[in-house]
Amino acid sequence: MRATTTQTVESARLTLKIWHPNCWTLKVTDETDASLLAHTVYNATDGRVKGHFTAYGTTLADVEALINATQNSSLTDSVVVMQRRHGFDGSTIGRNKACRELFVEYSPTNTISDALASEGFIQESPVRVRNGMEYWSVFVRDGDRDRLRDRLDRLREAEDANITVRRITTGECFTTDSTDRLPLLTERQREVFELACEYGYYSWPRNVTTRELAEHAGISKTTLLGHLRKAESKLLDPAIEAVS
Repeated sequence: MRATTTQTVESARLTLKIWHPNCWTLKVTDETDASLLAHTVYNATDGRVKGHFTAYGTTLADVEALINATQNSSLTDSVVVMQRRHGFDGSTIGRNKACRELFVEYSPTNTISDALASEGFIQESPVRVRNGMEYWSVFVRDGDRDRLRDRLDRLREAEDANITVRRITTGECFTTDSTDRLPLLTERQREVFELACEYGYYSWPRNVTTRELAEHAGISKTTLLGHLRKAESKLLDPAIEAVS
């Protein structure tokens, strides 16, 4: 009898930069100086997609311009603008940002979320959209690089999409509890933290020095440590509530 072997396949986390055609979020962020944060998107029983977004920018005028572009887009069916939720302090988009919450209804043919899910990519945190590009943080159970490449190639062909892997981390850099807190991080804090995970900054012994990591990030050592300390505090401090 032939002996069988069991292979343990690592999971992986990826940060994907995506462009795909006929997407209103890409168009309005490309046309204006504001950005979007996609919180929850779901397929309604009427066949439409309904999504909850935060529009944010440096000034309220920038945000209003994006809202107008969204309302006037031929790719959206309805747009409802809300004021800030009670208790919402903008932690996921950074301080000192003008923002408005939107509920948008649009066609399911103009989103890539279902295609990502069909290939096993699970959305891990809100999707950021800026300058005409989407930035997805996803989890996949099979971290084999060749199979990941095949999955991404199928997505590119099926959706006529441009997909760039900005970062990939196999194994576990942080716990499930801390993963639930990732939306609390600002965009830059998350980028620096994930870079630290990628280069083994939290390994023992460390695979990279603080100075080397700062060079990879293109920032000073002091700035890097500032981002990491704030990220670690948000991820590990039990007094800070995770984002549900």
